[in-house]
Order: sequence, then C-alpha cells, then structure tokens
Amino acid sequence: MTTEMHEVSVTEDKPLLTSQQDTAKEAEIAARILLDQGKEHEIETPHGLLHVTLHGTGITRRPAILTFHDVGTDSKSCFTTFFKFHEMEEIVKNFTVVHIDAPGQEEGAAPYPAGYQYASMDQLAEMIKSVVQYFNFRSVIGVGVGAGAYVMAKFTMDNPHTVEGLVLINIDPNARGWMEWAAQKISLLASCLAEQLICHLFSQQKEITGNTDLVQSHRERISNAPNLVNMELFWKSFNSRRDLNIDRNNTLKCPVMLVVGDHAPYEEAVVECNCKLDPTSTSFLKMADAGGMPQLSQPSKLTEAFKYFIQGMGYMASSCMTRLSRSRTTSLSSSYSIDGSRSRSRTLSQGSQDNLPPSPSNTMEVSC
Repeated sequence: MTTEMHEVSVTEDKPLLTSQQDTAKEAEIAARILLDQGKEHEIETPHGLLHVTLHGTGITRRPAILTFHDVGTDSKSCFTTFFKFHEMEEIVKNFTVVHIDAPGQEEGAAPYPAGYQYASMDQLAEMIKSVVQYFNFRSVIGVGVGAGAYVMAKFTMDNPHTVEGLVLINIDPNARGWMEWAAQKISLLASCLAEQLICHLFSQQKEITGNTDLVQSHRERISNAPNLVNMELFWKSFNSRRDLNIDRNNTLKCPVMLVVGDHAPYEEAVVECNCKLDPTSTSFLKMADAGGMPQLSQPSKLTEAFKYFIQGMGYMASSCMTRLSRSRTTSLSSSYSIDGSRSRSRTLSQGSQDNLPPSPSNTMEVSC
C-alpha cells in the first residue's frame, strides 16, 4: 500500500486586524520611549544611597558604560546632550549605559539637613563598586567629567581589573595647593556659590565673559536649584580631595582618553596629567572652541573621538564608523614624551585622506 502526500494550503481564519497591528506598533513605540528614558534605581552603598539611571538591558558581553558628572551638574545636565546626540546612536544601541548621580545631586533631590556629613571623594569612588555589583557587570568603561573624572580615576586605581577604558574630561588628579586654597577663600567672600560653580565649569576668557547661552542656562539652573545646599557639600568634598599620586610607576592600567577644551579652567591640570600617564595607552584630546564643557559645546567632535576610542578597544567594527571615515582624517607626526621615550602624536583635521583610527596604544594629541 502506498501513501500519497498532498500539499494542503491552510489560511488563517482570523488574520491580524489593523487595530491589533496598531496596538502592537504602539506598544513597541512605548517600549522604545521607556528604554530611551532609562530605568531609575536607588542603590544602597556603604556610604549612602546612589541614584542611577540604566539605559539598555544590562545584559551584554560588552562592558557597560558608567558615567559620573561634575560638581554643579547632575547626570542629565552633564550628559544628555552628548549621549542623545544622533551620531552616538551607534554606541548607545550596542552598550548598556548607566548614569550615576552623586548623592543628593539628582534632579528633584531633597536638601540635606544642616550638619549632614557628605561623602569624601574617596568614598564616592568606593560607592561605584556597589553599582557594578548591583548590576553584576563584569567590566565597565568609565566616563567622568571634572569631579566625576577624579572619582572614576580613583575607582579605576582601586579596581584595575574592573575598568577596561576611561574617558576623563577636565580631570584634576591633584590635591589643592595653598594658592588655590587661598584663592577660594577670597572667592567665597566675593561671590555666591552659583558663580563659583560657573567659574569651575566654564572658561573665563570666552564663555563667562561672553555670557553665552550655555552659561546663562546653567547659571539659572544652579541658582534656582532646590538642592543647592547639596551642591555646596559636593563642592566642598571636591575641594578637599587628596592627590591621586599618579605617575609612570603608579598609573592607570587601562586605555585612557583625556579630554579638555581650550582655555578651560582645568586645561593645565589635564596637560600635566597627560605627562604622568603611560604614553603607550593614553590619548590626549584638546578641543578648540570647546570651552569648559566640550561634551555639551562640541558633542559631534567628542562623539567621533569616543567612537575611535571604543573601536581601538575592539568593540566596534570599522564598518560602523560611517561618518568618521568620510569626514575625519589622521595625520601622524613624531613626538617625545616627558621621560624621553618615543610616542606617536596624532592630529585630527578636516579634509585629509587617511582615515586610520587612533589606537589606544598611542598618545594622541588632537586639536579639533
């Protein structure tokens, strides 16, 4: 007996209705909006609660990107412009991003009571470990600005196997000297806290003197902040920081990209820090017309450098570097580091033919 196979055509009795399709599309859009806004967490640490915002699933083989903001800002005012810049989409969609707010600095935070003992800079660095453990991250890439750069650097020195790379904007790894201490005492008598923070964030020569829109918006935000007392505590903690004692024998063990704008308040400190780091794993990006907050004033240029940095770590294929390969170029010249060893200096400029990305194994001095 033989059995014949017959092709049977089956049609769906109840095809997906248009209204059902619309509902599914709306749900997808809502999910994307929720993912874009991020999920907020309150994380308990040995030194108090930390407010963090997670973007992405948190489940990826790549390191998570952890950010820490500067004094006088919060994670939103410090990083939103940069991470929501359209050319950052290639990175954001492939990495988990966690924005950390220093205690009491997040938007809407209640003022601390009088006599509150704020965390030291060393303790703030210790708190990052609780964030890494909370999300069970195997490794991270740190991005810090100003005080946040100091905190990220301190965390990396204490946890070298956890951090795969660092982007440090406006870092000052040194403790305040007597001259700075005296200058601040005079400043305390002559100006309000808001103006002190503005001078910390922006360049005096162009931005503050010119009273740019960016300066005006941040001055208004700081002056009207309900948690201004918390900002003052963070400011005092930063000004009481200890020297990180970075030198060639006690340095950061991962690839580092140092960033500073021309005429920025901490330009000299960043240049000095660059001299103390390992030239074989340090990139130095000095940005023209960027002022004190390059991640806000020049997000396009910083995005390009950040993409190259990530690619040099092996996490983005060259095929992903679409705009970079078309618009930016690299010219190479020789330079010598402080200890006399030979290193390569790279300058990015518009209109060149070479599109090789700078590797984190070379010192990169860039003027954009």
